[in-house]
Amino acid sequence: MSLTDITKPVDLLTHAEGTGPKRLRQPVYVDFMPPCNSACPSGENIQGWMAHAQAGDYFEAFQTLVEDNPFPGIMGRVCVKPCETGCNRNHIDTTVNIHAVERYIGDEAIQQGWPIRYKAKPTGKRVLVVGAGPGGLSAAYQLARMGHTVEVFDANDNPGGLLWTGVPDYRLPKEILDAEVNRIVKMGVTIRVNYKVHDVLMEKQDGNFDAVYLSTGAQLIHRESFQNDNSLYVTDAFSFFKEVKSNPTIYESKKVVVYGGGKLSLYLSRIIKRLGSQVAVYFHGDKKMMPAYDYETEDALAEGVDVQLFRRISKIENKKVVLELTKVEKGKVAGTNEFEITDADIVIIANQQESDSGYLRSAGSIVTNTDGTVVIDAQRMTGYEGIFAGGDMLPGENRSSTIAIGHGKKAAKYINGYIMQDPYLKPEKHPTAGYRKLHMWYKTDAPQKEQDKLAPDVAVQSFEEVIGGLSESETRFEAQRCLSCGNCFECDGCFGACPEDAIIKLGKGNRYKFNLDACTGCAVCYEQCPCHAIEMINEPINSTNNV
Repeated sequence: MSLTDITKPVDLLTHAEGTGPKRLRQPVYVDFMPPCNSACPSGENIQGWMAHAQAGDYFEAFQTLVEDNPFPGIMGRVCVKPCETGCNRNHIDTTVNIHAVERYIGDEAIQQGWPIRYKAKPTGKRVLVVGAGPGGLSAAYQLARMGHTVEVFDANDNPGGLLWTGVPDYRLPKEILDAEVNRIVKMGVTIRVNYKVHDVLMEKQDGNFDAVYLSTGAQLIHRESFQNDNSLYVTDAFSFFKEVKSNPTIYESKKVVVYGGGKLSLYLSRIIKRLGSQVAVYFHGDKKMMPAYDYETEDALAEGVDVQLFRRISKIENKKVVLELTKVEKGKVAGTNEFEITDADIVIIANQQESDSGYLRSAGSIVTNTDGTVVIDAQRMTGYEGIFAGGDMLPGENRSSTIAIGHGKKAAKYINGYIMQDPYLKPEKHPTAGYRKLHMWYKTDAPQKEQDKLAPDVAVQSFEEVIGGLSESETRFEAQRCLSCGNCFECDGCFGACPEDAIIKLGKGNRYKFNLDACTGCAVCYEQCPCHAIEMINEPINSTNNV
């Protein structure tokens, strides 16, 4: 078999501008923001931990990953993957399967019992976190890394928030959730469950806390105003999740109507299918208005869930559900005064989540909205000094665990700045390295390693995890598909391409530097660098450089 060099020869004839007696431009090494990192609400250094995974060093990949997100095993399963939408490989073949690599790293860390590597000098400062969901635990984790004493209060039986109460086992096994939460506890964070905060100022004062972070999840469902003669059993999504754990027979072999269009409604509908019941999901808007992501709807449909758009519940009467057909005009839902009737044994309301902020009444300067969310300033502080907020406590339809984790991480920085009297200043963000910035002089044929998935007819027979993980070899291959957009990964391309030997290697991990006494400014290094880690800048005006 003949071997072919995939690197094209450099044609110096096209670089006349850079080969004259005076250099007009000079190269500099730069760092851009990779689009995956830029798109990640948790602010993960994806390219950083992916580089370790490429080398098969999953321990270092784990340590880099958990600097930003303490839940790789969890988020490798439940994250909505905005990083993959931003991935530049979408312009070549398919995205890097980032969340699958993250999942492998997280699972390996659990299996190997890897501790989190950090050094923190105790500060003597105390912070209360209200809510043990992903956002609250993220803030607690980051504050513990800074040396603060952190206590987390939560009203539920188990820490995890909506990850525990609202995400089914077929999506997130509880042992994965427990393992990653316990890792935070081992760092010294105290989590107090079955404890509902009724007065935030009283808790702050009684516990002698220097600051408070509010991260109670949106675990209330908006009360619908339709007529109801109480002829059917009507409940809400969160009551359902509690009931189905203690007495699933209530929902077995029934005909169930679910009202809502978010992932919560699809999660519980797929649980109901696994209990041997018929289930139909009704949503008042069109597909674009559904909060759930397309793949979540497609998975539910594949498992036999009936999803119907343009329908809202008008009333429940004589053991029947009356649905009004709707239409969307100029982005708003309107009724048509046309109706249809469907049979049901149970109706579950899963539309419009809200937050319970009654415990904030004593702090009158905290501005709350009608849905229980609060108003914060640029430092993520509420109207009451020393009380910060994030996650589902902030307004917005696009709620997710990864957004909450990002809020917790950011808030921890501002909280630390506040209690240490050293205000945190947000650093300037590097420009994003979009696909057009890359110099892709080569092409690859490397299709994504897809994860195994249970067939729908098999999946509905149990609560076994539907989507499997990658093997080690698949994980490493997937990591090696990363293009390292915008940042040098020491490929030696510039070193090998420079016709003047003007590039000096500084050793592994230290990249390179330019010998500007030898550089002609021909830009060969710039043009061959596939990740755009080199930029050409104009020669300084006062330069007398001759080449």
